[in-house]
Amino acid sequence: MSSRRKTNRQFTALGEVLSQVLRGYERKSRSDLSRVHRVWDACVGDAIASNTRPVALKGAQLVVVVTNSAWLHQLQFLKQDLLERINRQAGEGIVEDIRFRIGTF
Repeated sequence: MSSRRKTNRQFTALGEVLSQVLRGYERKSRSDLSRVHRVWDACVGDAIASNTRPVALKGAQLVVVVTNSAWLHQLQFLKQDLLERINRQAGEGIVEDIRFRIGTF
């Protein structure tokens, strides 16, 4: 019969662990979004830059606010090209998808 070894372990609340993980994730996300902000105007050009603003990075999905539905529609056609430019300038794999939404900035 095997004896169980008693250990003196201290447990950490799950909420505390999740909080620490999320803080690390948020810092990385903010850092990556800052990198996207720094290269945005150069990647998209003046016309697009004046009608758009990257506002969030959710995982690897970049959320971009656009001024109106015409720009939203046009940018859907340019999405793949924009993804390539952004990743070339900001770093590969930072942005895997772009979601455009109408709003103000």
